[in-house]
Amino acid sequence: MIEIGLRHTSELTVGEATTALRIGSGDLPVLATPAMMALMENAAMLAVADYLPEGCTTVGGHISSSHLKPSKLGEKVTAVAEVTKADGKRIEFKVSAYAGETLLGEGTHTRFVVDRNRFMSKLGK
Repeated sequence: MIEIGLRHTSELTVGEATTALRIGSGDLPVLATPAMMALMENAAMLAVADYLPEGCTTVGGHISSSHLKPSKLGEKVTAVAEVTKADGKRIEFKVSAYAGETLLGEGTHTRFVVDRNRFMSKLGK
């Protein structure tokens, strides 16, 4: 059962592969917004992973976030996700990202519980 308050922190070190220049979301060698948001999604996924029925996972449905400050190569970034609402297969999270104590971005994220096999079987149709 998914409970309000479940949380997880994921982290990454900004490298060439996660820069706006490499991803194509900008032309500077700083953490790309899509990479920051992916880290937030990862934290949300892992916050509930151990509480799902066997054979299930979650998939992202919506994410909305600010990106307030840049992060340079080599900087450690952490993302925190906390469950704010769980209603059937729909789970809502508060997400935020930090470099040290500096808030990089914050927002909300929605994930849906799905049966892995059933979800993947839809790809062939």
